[in-house]
Amino acid sequence: MAMFCLDMLSMAMELAHEDPSYEDVASKFFEHFVYISQAMNDMGGRGIGLWDEEDGFYYDVLHLADTGPVPMKVRSMVGLIPLFAVETFDPEDLARLPAFNRRMQWFLRHHADVAEHVDMSRHAAGGPRLLLTIANRQKLERIYKYVLDENEFLSPHGVRALSKFHENHPFMLKVDGESHSVNYEPGESTTDLFGGNSNWRGPVWFPMNFLLIESMQRVHYYYGDEFKVEFPTGSGQQKTLWSASSELSRRLSHIFLRRDGRRPVNGDVALLQDDPYWRDLILFYEYFHGETGAGLGASHQTGWTALVAKLIEQSGE
Repeated sequence: MAMFCLDMLSMAMELAHEDPSYEDVASKFFEHFVYISQAMNDMGGRGIGLWDEEDGFYYDVLHLADTGPVPMKVRSMVGLIPLFAVETFDPEDLARLPAFNRRMQWFLRHHADVAEHVDMSRHAAGGPRLLLTIANRQKLERIYKYVLDENEFLSPHGVRALSKFHENHPFMLKVDGESHSVNYEPGESTTDLFGGNSNWRGPVWFPMNFLLIESMQRVHYYYGDEFKVEFPTGSGQQKTLWSASSELSRRLSHIFLRRDGRRPVNGDVALLQDDPYWRDLILFYEYFHGETGAGLGASHQTGWTALVAKLIEQSGE
């Protein structure tokens, strides 16, 4: 919802160039974004938040009548989705909307507690630039360590929906005498839960990877080359967020590109790998094996197909 607010804010600011009444709409979505971001960190002023300071990650919180709020410490795509809510605006964007800019400044002066979601530390010739984000720079640096760790989220074919950490350390939760667990499943689900769909339990979920890459690029656009991350985590090799996003794009595009005569997407299907009449007819799947890149789930010409071309272009393949 915070990402939705930023998307609507961006559209309202664009429309306001032609119709000033949209400045009111922009102000509304700016305030809604900040309130949502604040609630994620301190809901209702009760100290209940989704951010775990000890682990440096966002978790769902389960409210139980007997014990109160319990963080569900599953390192999954759930904790990465907050990264998608990021937007930047340059001084000229704000200068063209004086009413919105005036209301925003008033709101920030009277709500000092929301400052961590609004960064105006970077400047251009026309004045301060604006970054709106759920996760501030300090939190981003901690989350990226998980994202770019090959023992956690980073696979040879993109970012897994669930950390590989849970392969040997399943999350366990006991409620009303019943035990529930979540463990890393890089392929098809081992249970019939949710119809056997496992796209959030370990495989590479392509559209979510695309949103993660775009969010990294937006953060890079604001901070520039001085914001660097270790890629992969533990390697000692530092990359800018743009370079890191390009490497993620390369890993994702390799799902479909032939290497040593084989395409990872086709898995062990000999007909699709070797037959000259079939090997170049590429199918697009719901998600992909977290270790091999093989296509899983339904295969059809899905709406995100065009994203592959963009990532291939960005990766330089």
